[in-house]
Amino acid sequence: MSLLLGTTITVSSNHWMMAWTGLEINTLAIIPLISKSHHPRAIEAATKYFLTQAAASTLLLFSSMTNAWFTGQWDITQLTHPTSCLLLTTAVSIKLGLTPFHFWFPEVLQGSSMTTGLLLATLMKFPPTALLILTSPSLNPTLLTTMAIASAALGGWMGLNQTQIRKVLAFSSISHLGWMTIILLYNPKLTLLTFYLYCLMTSAIFLALNTTKITNLATMMTAWTKIPPLTTTLMLALLSLAGLPPLTGFLPKWLIIQELTKQEMTPVATTIALLSLLGLFFYLRLAYCATITLPTNSSNHMKHWQTNKSVHILITTLISLSILLLPLSPMIFTTT
Repeated sequence: MSLLLGTTITVSSNHWMMAWTGLEINTLAIIPLISKSHHPRAIEAATKYFLTQAAASTLLLFSSMTNAWFTGQWDITQLTHPTSCLLLTTAVSIKLGLTPFHFWFPEVLQGSSMTTGLLLATLMKFPPTALLILTSPSLNPTLLTTMAIASAALGGWMGLNQTQIRKVLAFSSISHLGWMTIILLYNPKLTLLTFYLYCLMTSAIFLALNTTKITNLATMMTAWTKIPPLTTTLMLALLSLAGLPPLTGFLPKWLIIQELTKQEMTPVATTIALLSLLGLFFYLRLAYCATITLPTNSSNHMKHWQTNKSVHILITTLISLSILLLPLSPMIFTTT
């Protein structure tokens, strides 16, 4: 309830103090969810999360106070002072986990459970994204483009060497944030559409992994016997998150590249498109492990019997949407 309240307050506020209050409620609400397992790694994750979010909230408050001091404006859309704009970009980047302020995010996600990780990767990113969209006309385009390309590059490179699924999804999130940020100044609606589709696909993947109890590549190789249809559709959802053409994930990437080309930013569009190939590699590796690979020495692995466990209707709906939405893109264009 507190998470929903904090998100609603931040998204619907016009005054900086109310936005800050909503972010603080969110931070305080998620910390018990991260640390509820009482595992040392979970406590460490909660501590790291608290420290980084507290620093980001302080910077955000300092930014808004500086702007109010020089301009007399507390309105979110009236952020005009250059120092305030720079401080706000830093604060929101820390909140979201944009490069170079990304260090906390993979560690916190790895220390959390799958359901808490889902909240951290989707719902908790909504208020900062809303603030970024509201203040986008005042922000520095060069700085945002540089951070976006760095996020896409780092999310791709760092995800290549991971064996823990949650860390792979964390770097995937950082990479997607790069795509959202790069188009922010030119088409904020497209940023929002990308965020919604990213949340849809990530929710499907997290819930499917939670159902099959997959946490790393080794368990992924042996889990295909549990619920074969779910594992197969999980592979498609992973490829959708990678942005392969027949699937939903291709839609935001296609629209962003198209918009960047219209803005005569062809080199930037080419760079970020090439960097998405790094992400495609580790998504393909996950999809390959999920469906095609058997462990090299099967005697060391415990066999999983196929279960009759029913898959929740929410998972099937989300996976269907994350695979099949591309043909509906004309309708999505008209609604956005």
